Amino acid sequence: MDAVVEETAETKSVKVTHKVAKPLEKVWAALMQPNGQEPLLGKGGQLGSKGVDWASTDGPHGVTRSFHPMEQIRFSWHEAEGAPRSLVDLQMKPVDGGTELHLTHELIEDGYAPESLTERWETALRKLDDQA
Repeated sequence: MDAVVEETAETKSVKVTHKVAKPLEKVWAALMQPNGQEPLLGKGGQLGSKGVDWASTDGPHGVTRSFHPMEQIRFSWHEAEGAPRSLVDLQMKPVDGGTELHLTHELIEDGYAPESLTERWETALRKLDDQA
C-alpha cells in the first residue's frame, strides 16, 4: 500500500493507493452491500446519491458530493460534530485483472493528524479488499 501526505500553505492532504486482486465489478458490488461502506464511513454509514447526507452511528458524517458507479465516490467528511470539514475522494479503476483504489482526503485543516488519517484510510481500503 502506498501512502503520501502532502502539505501546502493552505491545506494538507492524505493519499492512499491500494491494489485489490479482484475485478472492479466484484469490488464495487461488495462496496454497495448494506454494510459495504462501513470501512469508509464508520458503523451504519450509507452513502446516497449526490447531495444526500450520510451519518455513521460512531460520529463521522457528511454529504455525498459525487457518485459515479465503478469510477468514483466523493463525500464531505466531518469526524465528529464541530470537527473541521474535509473531502474524501475514492477513485477506482481496473488494472491487470484487479482493481486499483486511490483515496485522497483533502482540505484537511488543523485539528486532524495526517498520520492517523493515513492509518485510518489504509485500514479502510484493506477492509474493502477483504470484503470484495
